[in-house]
Amino acid sequence: MAKTVADTRTVEIKDFSWFREFCGVNDEHLRRIETDYDVRIYARNGSVFLAGPPEHISRLAGLLEEYGELMTAGTPIRPEELKYAVRYYMEHDNVSLLDLFSKDYRIKTARKIITPRSLTQRVYIHSLFHTDVVIGVGPAGTGKTYLVVAVAVSELLNKNIGRIILTRPAVEAGEKLGFLPGDLNEKISPYLRPLYDAMYEMLGPDRLAVMIEQGEVEVAPLAYMRGRTLNDSFIILDEAQNCSPEQMKMLLTRLGSNSRVAITGDLTQSDLPRDYISGLVEAKNILGDTEGIDIISFSKRDVVRHPMVEKIVAAYEGYEQNR
Repeated sequence: MAKTVADTRTVEIKDFSWFREFCGVNDEHLRRIETDYDVRIYARNGSVFLAGPPEHISRLAGLLEEYGELMTAGTPIRPEELKYAVRYYMEHDNVSLLDLFSKDYRIKTARKIITPRSLTQRVYIHSLFHTDVVIGVGPAGTGKTYLVVAVAVSELLNKNIGRIILTRPAVEAGEKLGFLPGDLNEKISPYLRPLYDAMYEMLGPDRLAVMIEQGEVEVAPLAYMRGRTLNDSFIILDEAQNCSPEQMKMLLTRLGSNSRVAITGDLTQSDLPRDYISGLVEAKNILGDTEGIDIISFSKRDVVRHPMVEKIVAAYEGYEQNR
């Protein structure tokens, strides 16, 4: 095995107060970076020295310089946000730390402007606008579905895509919706209510009704997506923890020209039988290292509903771990 070529880089620092903050308590954050990226970082005589693989050293040098600019400008960054930002920055060459923390990530829709409330939501929005396949995983109340709908609506209004396709596995009815009254839209509507609610807020019921009638917004149960090629579309698969591996693969391979797919789910709220494998779990395992696919993980810290929701999520997490 060929030996990894090492490189060195020096970053000049005038104010070491922010570098100490970057290192974390007892240099815990610095040691984690060194372990994750096989580098050595140390400070001496007003400079920070980095040694390790050239591709990692180059990115880390840029990371330190941008972090210093943010700190000098007085931009607040919480330790948990910094940890997440470092990982995302190192895994994406086109990401700027300055953009993540200072860029305007507000999403403009017809009736309101949506503003991200956490770094994870900022990263999520960045991925939804710039990546063809985005998987958002995390507990209820973190904004996964709401932000996806906001981005899709914004892209449709700006004519960057031709239609939005809403789909969701109808697990409770076993994908057999014939016994429900009404046409296909009326049969699947109860399962897509969270998506509809978000669209009502952003478009208004009258405009949404027109868009559905004109085919700019399409609703379909997941089972009805087989055999199609979806061009010029923003596809949203909600409640993906309830789809099978076969359904997940089927949807991902429907992707056509000028199309994107956003998948959302909460692994703790699966309605599948206990001996069934979730397609969302399998997709995370299979596609985690695939270039061009972003997997964004939300936590209870990203909950933006009632303050009690975060406490409820934490209580259930503790119960599941103990059990």
